[in-house]
This record gives sequence, structure tokens and C-alpha cells, in this order.
Amino acid sequence: MGLRKATKLSSVYDTLHVGIALYDPETGTILDANDHLETLTGYASEELRRLSVSAYTANTYPHSEAKFKSRLRTCLADGPIQFTWRMKRADGELIWVQVHLSPQTVPGGDAVRVEVRDITDYYETHHRAELFWRMLRHNLRNEATIIGGHVDRIEASAEAESVRDVLATVRSRVERLGRMAESVSEIEQAVSQTDTQRIRRHVTEAVRDTVERVTAAYPAANVTVTERKEMWIHADDAFMHALTHALENAIVHSDASEPVVEVTVGPSPNTGRVEIRIVDSNSPIPDNEIDALSGPADIQDTSHGSGVGLFVMKWCIESLGGEIKFDRSDSRGNTVYFYLPPKSPP
Repeated sequence: MGLRKATKLSSVYDTLHVGIALYDPETGTILDANDHLETLTGYASEELRRLSVSAYTANTYPHSEAKFKSRLRTCLADGPIQFTWRMKRADGELIWVQVHLSPQTVPGGDAVRVEVRDITDYYETHHRAELFWRMLRHNLRNEATIIGGHVDRIEASAEAESVRDVLATVRSRVERLGRMAESVSEIEQAVSQTDTQRIRRHVTEAVRDTVERVTAAYPAANVTVTERKEMWIHADDAFMHALTHALENAIVHSDASEPVVEVTVGPSPNTGRVEIRIVDSNSPIPDNEIDALSGPADIQDTSHGSGVGLFVMKWCIESLGGEIKFDRSDSRGNTVYFYLPPKSPP
């Protein structure tokens, strides 16, 4: 037998900006709802008590009343659960909601308290971003590869010097597109990583591993690593991507035949966080590229290329709970600071 229909929510719930309902886990019907759930669904509480779950669920998505009832029972047996649901409002509008279930004892037995949040804007923005990532990651690289292949074929039969010059320009742009696609993939990977995918690393060892890979690609570069104190961090590929871009920027934008880059590892004097300092003697990174990292800005072609590498550094370090800072000087070049939360030694 279901719970009594007289079961009521406290009036305190009407002050919340989240939809709240008490459900009977046996029948799947609503016992009571707060004011905000009425606003979300477009139904008054009296109507909601009479309606089945299917009445306010989108019927064109793989969501069903049976699945919702099953989750109510699972909540009672195993504890709180959370999921996304496609809700159909009284006026027929479909919205995405986040649903959180938790057991609650009421007069007459056990019920399930359901919290409902409208996440339509977030959900749709997230999926547009997923499409954006996919287009950049796959389509951009594929198109660059196709163009590069045609350049190879034309170059093989080109005799005029002017034609070869044009092809060289096209090839450099194609390679640049390829590097942009790689950068986008690195950013996507960084923002989707979780703590469980990270491992504790000795900072200086992690830095030296990356320096070794970069200097193998740029053998003329002289990159030194100085450790002021042993420290540990949680790291994944995002750390390697960020440091690789910082080192490569310092090397490829140097006018010297043998670029010099100094990397120092130790505690921040102000906060005690891990500080990784990358110093070069190059021209200052342009203001507009630095400004674009902290807010909307017009993206322009600059001496540092597309500036995508700076975004890779920023997003990768922030994905690890850290932050990035730039110090620029006409007389002594650029200093890039990575600040990361320290972890205890193993």
C-alpha cells in the first residue's frame, strides 16, 4: 500500500530555489511538492499528485516511468543517486533537469525526497561545446591532412620557383592548423580529466622528463632545471602539455641560435604552493595575447602565433587546481610561473 496522500513537505522548502518533491517509491506518485517545482513543471501541487511520471517526461527520449520508479526503489535500497532527465512542462516545453534522490522517513513509512534543478542552459551549452571540440579535433586535422597531401603532389611536379614559394607558404599554414588541432585536443583532454586519472609525481622528475622530450626535438636549445626544494604534485598529461608549450614557446621564439631556457622548481615564497618558473630572454609576449587569457577579447594574429599554446598552458594548469602567471620585461625576457597545490611525499 502506498504512503498516505496527506504526507506534506515543510513550508521551509517553499523558500528554496530548487524544485523539491516527496515521492511514494511504491507507486511513483508525488505526495507533495514545493512552490519551485510547480514553477518548473507548470503544474500545481494538486495536479502533480494526480499525475504519473510519464505525464511530465519527454516521450521522445529514452526516459520512462518504469526507469524513474526503479531509481526511486534503488535510492531506498542503496542511498542517494543523481541523474539527468528530460522533463516536459505543462505547456509542452521540454527542459533538461538534474534530479537528486535521497531517502526520507515520513509518517507511515519511507519516501524519497527528489530535488530538481533546471540545467537546460548548461546542458545545451555543454553539448554545443562537445560538438565544437569534435569539429576542431577531427575535422580540422583531417582537412589539414588532405590539403597537405595535395601540396605534396603539386610540389613534386612544380618547376617554377614562384610556385614552390607559394607551396611552402601553404605547407606552413597547414602545419600550423595541425598544431592548432593538437592544442585543442590537449585542452579537451585536460578539462575532462578526473582526480582518479592523476598520479603523485616528484615535481623535478616530472619536469626533467618533459625537458628531455622537448630538447630531443630542439637539440640546439640549452634548458637547465634547478631544484630549490623537493616537492610533489598530482600530475597527468595536462601537466606535460602545459610545460611542453611553455618550453617550446621559449625556444621557438628565441632569436638565438642556441636558445637558453631556465626552469626552477620550489615552493612559492608567498603561499607555499609548488612554483615552477620558466625564464627566457625573448621579446615580451604581446599584451593582447595575455589579455585574451583572462576575458573576452578580439583574437588577432601575433608574433606568438595563434596564442593557442598560452590557452593550453592556462587550462591545463587550472585543471590541476593551479594557476599561471606571466612576468614580462623588455630587458630580461619572459618568466612564466606555474603554481600548483603541493602533495605530501609518498
